[in-house]
Amino acid sequence: MQDSDVIVIGSGIGGLTAAALLARYGKRVIVCESHTIPGGAAHTFRRRGFEFDSGPSFYCGLTSTGSLNPVKQVLDVLGESLESVPYDPLGLYHFPEASLPVYSNADLTREEIAKITPQGAKELKRFEERLLPLYDAMKGIPTLALRADWQVIPILIGRYLPSLLKMVPHLPLVQASVGSVMDATVQDPWIRRLIDLECFLLSGLKAHGTIAPEVAFVLGERSRAGVEYPVGGSAAIVKALVRGLERWGSQLLLGHHVEQILVENRKVLGVQLTKGEILKAPIVISNASIWDTYTKLLRPEDLPSSFSKAALNTPPVDSFMHLHLGIRADGLENLTGHHVVVHDSDKDITVPGNTCMISIPSVWDATLAPEGHHVVHAYTLEPYAGWERNDEYEHKKQQKAQTLYRALEQIIPDIRERVVLELIGTPLTHAYYLRRYQGTYGPAIQAGQGMFPGSHTPIQGLYRVGDSTTPGIGVPAVAASGILCANMLVK
Repeated sequence: MQDSDVIVIGSGIGGLTAAALLARYGKRVIVCESHTIPGGAAHTFRRRGFEFDSGPSFYCGLTSTGSLNPVKQVLDVLGESLESVPYDPLGLYHFPEASLPVYSNADLTREEIAKITPQGAKELKRFEERLLPLYDAMKGIPTLALRADWQVIPILIGRYLPSLLKMVPHLPLVQASVGSVMDATVQDPWIRRLIDLECFLLSGLKAHGTIAPEVAFVLGERSRAGVEYPVGGSAAIVKALVRGLERWGSQLLLGHHVEQILVENRKVLGVQLTKGEILKAPIVISNASIWDTYTKLLRPEDLPSSFSKAALNTPPVDSFMHLHLGIRADGLENLTGHHVVVHDSDKDITVPGNTCMISIPSVWDATLAPEGHHVVHAYTLEPYAGWERNDEYEHKKQQKAQTLYRALEQIIPDIRERVVLELIGTPLTHAYYLRRYQGTYGPAIQAGQGMFPGSHTPIQGLYRVGDSTTPGIGVPAVAASGILCANMLVK
């Protein structure tokens, strides 16, 4: 029997953020991770000298002073830091009719857009001018100061009243969808598709499903702080959080799979591991998804049936097809690192295979690949339904990967001849390696059609962090969930 103040299930960014902060606050924390490497969806893996990011590839404000990125704020408090490589443009969007470089400087981006649609560039400026005052109000309140209970009110009033008052005129935007702002400012169909695309990349939903503060934050931060890639990939962020956790006297246990959260009379007692070992703690934080927490880690009788039913009806974002490649780099000296390819303008951007995201991080960090080579990560939306590990599985993998190869051919025409290592991931790969319900990245809760479930549960001492608790897909959102939960558990 081991005792601690807090047990965290899962070492994704949300779990590590909560754990490391609570350790910094003086709590004894144990993080239990099923796998032999930490990071959850943000882990990296190595094959034949190539190091691949499994998920996140786009970062902003990891190192700049005064950054609003929750990860940077937490690392500062832990006494940790990262090395990063800034770059611009932040990416290239390839549509059938035109390619658009997207810069940190919004004026430069609009100049490029004006070459395609002059009227659309003017409308986009109006759209941004409607959202950026919300960012200006939000940036005065650091995420690190927030918490997920009523005690956030006296903190905001006592410490951040000027910023709070600044936000009052923009309160209608806080719960509004980006689509409603777009409808009021943009008629140009090309710009509307561009906004839908950026929302989709950010939240997994188009403009009418994405809440306005998400886009306001990204527009403001990428102009102010710029974009950058952490040296060492997403693993560098994970390692920094683990160092912080251990520096402040807590521990990460790899290869320790939690079989069950132990509950008695709606109160947490601890957890039971696969081999029967019991770890006791009055507080347990689950970094597993909402579906996995409530169906795999708890017994049906542990939760009120009405609560369980509502929680499990939370719609998930579809899973993804992934293509990880090691390629020869000769003749690719001018290659840029981020690309988005839309194959067919007549199809919705959310149609599986139509929108392909591409990251080539060895452009910025040569240590990720053997000399003379690059690592490539391409991915696209793919539903979980219909996937089975049967005789057709390998053929289906190859077939589904072709849309990613076609996207890559727009960037590197002879990509197929350059491949020295090919790894194809499916929704089943996601579900298995990440222990994720249907291989999803999180909930698909449309703006205005429901609140995110948050950290609280009906069980005393049980809390949740990660992508099922805060809006947005990505590292800042899950890091914010860890902050809100950790702060709530201390005075």
